[in-house]
Amino acid sequence: MGQEVKRKKGETFEGMMRRFSRRVQQSGKLLQAKKIRFYEPEKSRNLQRVSALRRKEITKKREYLKKIGKLKDEDTKNKYTRR
Repeated sequence: MGQEVKRKKGETFEGMMRRFSRRVQQSGKLLQAKKIRFYEPEKSRNLQRVSALRRKEITKKREYLKKIGKLKDEDTKNKYTRR
């Protein structure tokens, strides 16, 4: 940003924070930070292939365990989704 926000004489802390927030918002830095926060570079074709094969293998193993009765239906549900 390169700019400072100093408290003016007689200004409340909340007023200074509002002025700071407005300046940050207008600079566009916050928007830029949000945009790049979750950026993931594209995987190479080889890495995509390897991860696809891994997922396929895990699925195959899970289906086998379910078939032989070692895995219940509740165990196969994704534990990380919101309910």
